[in-house]
Amino acid sequence: MLLALAPLATAAVFLLGPDPEADRVPGESGPSSSAAADGAAKTGRDGGPDDADRETEERIAKMPAGLAAPGKKELALQLAASADNSTLEWRTLYGYIEDLQDGRGYTAGIAGFCTGTHDLLGLVERYSEAHPDNGLAAYLPALREVDGSDSLEGLEGFPEAWEAEAEVPAFRKAQERERDQRYFDPAVRMAKIDGLGTLGQFVYYDAMLLHGPGKGADSFYGIRAAALEKAETKAAGGDERAYLEAFLDARRAVIREGKRFQRDTSRVDSAQRVFLRNGNLSLSTPLTWEIYGERFHLPG
Repeated sequence: MLLALAPLATAAVFLLGPDPEADRVPGESGPSSSAAADGAAKTGRDGGPDDADRETEERIAKMPAGLAAPGKKELALQLAASADNSTLEWRTLYGYIEDLQDGRGYTAGIAGFCTGTHDLLGLVERYSEAHPDNGLAAYLPALREVDGSDSLEGLEGFPEAWEAEAEVPAFRKAQERERDQRYFDPAVRMAKIDGLGTLGQFVYYDAMLLHGPGKGADSFYGIRAAALEKAETKAAGGDERAYLEAFLDARRAVIREGKRFQRDTSRVDSAQRVFLRNGNLSLSTPLTWEIYGERFHLPG
């Protein structure tokens, strides 16, 4: 599964990049410190942090829904599933669980939640608060023990329990909520702060999902920082296409280093960069792209 052209169930290879070495910011929903500084600068006055935050929120609220619009969000989830699990049917993945031997323990669900990268633990903890008698609650002590490692100790029978719980509508909703609160919503918000349109918002979401919402060099905010060294965001007066090219270059470099991800860069090269160079900043259908040599198409 760590080979360059692994076609199926690759979610955990890419997803959940955050780990203790990546200076992870679990559940970070707001801008990084540099983004907050950018927002303050855009106020054009010497307002305090609260003033800057308020103006930022007001500016975001006035923006078009972009990727958060229902049809666009569905499109984003399909695009991500094509890269992570070689399917457009992301709703078939609630019960997915596998040990990919990638150092993250079990990878599971619609966003590749991992037992080794805290997000699976967080999901089960929050789900168990609302549904204490669920079939995964008994594994919480073991999940806390293995969090941050590749160990599966104490998780005997966990895959079967996950698959069974994935049939419960409330657990499916919990997975969607965790995906949105941890990855989708923060990515779209940050992209809007940077003045990016729908394609740029998807680029951020896919990067957040792939690299994790951390500040390390190979996590989302580290990649954004590297891109900012090469180009300015649209919100800062830069050219949107030039900035997205720089961002994709930074992502590609991280993937190619192969420290934590397989080295295939097709989700950048033959998908997102193709959309960008076609001038499709609104991420409009029809769309045709390739991932790991497999061709996908969504009609208009």
